[in-house]
Amino acid sequence: MAITVISTNIGQPKTIIWKGKEVQTGIYKYPVDTPIYLGAEDVQGDHVMDRAVHGGVDKACYLYAAEHYAYWKEKYPSLDWQLGMFGENLTLSGLSETAMIIGAIYTLGTATIQITQPRQPCYKLGIRFQSQSILQQFITSRLSGVYVRVLTPGSVQKGDVLTPVPPYKDGISITEMNDLLFGTAVDPQLVKKALNDPMITPNNRKTILKRFRK
Repeated sequence: MAITVISTNIGQPKTIIWKGKEVQTGIYKYPVDTPIYLGAEDVQGDHVMDRAVHGGVDKACYLYAAEHYAYWKEKYPSLDWQLGMFGENLTLSGLSETAMIIGAIYTLGTATIQITQPRQPCYKLGIRFQSQSILQQFITSRLSGVYVRVLTPGSVQKGDVLTPVPPYKDGISITEMNDLLFGTAVDPQLVKKALNDPMITPNNRKTILKRFRK
């Protein structure tokens, strides 16, 4: 099944109150009817307010699977549901964390992208979901979505298909990386494989080393 863009999403800055202080966030993304342009460090016209944890070369664009929405709608039926709820720039049908291999390269629209790492949730996702419980639920579900590096900037619109160039199989999947970051019973061979993989991002490598130093 083709992995297809069904929504392009952009966020405007929004001020929220967190622990008594005003904080700006760009997590409130909403569908737009126009293509979006993927740049080397972010999406043009989108707003990344905290570049310590969002945006940058390894997190230039965030992808999330449309199929995951049904799981979350059951848990949070009272929310005003629309695509972009997870702060993703692109919502795609057919996207699977198990099939997404870190280091794999794809064309998407006129852009070329590379899979880098899973999303790790922060309190701002809890703000949008009106419950900080979503953070642990998000981790446990392994429905993390995918961050990508933009190798060739370009435009992406609804209907564009994620196409591998070339197929890349000998690496760590996003699901496996979620297990390495958060799992309790992790195969030592998987740890070794990840640490020997040059495609693993520095921050993920640092976390793995800290968790499995022994």
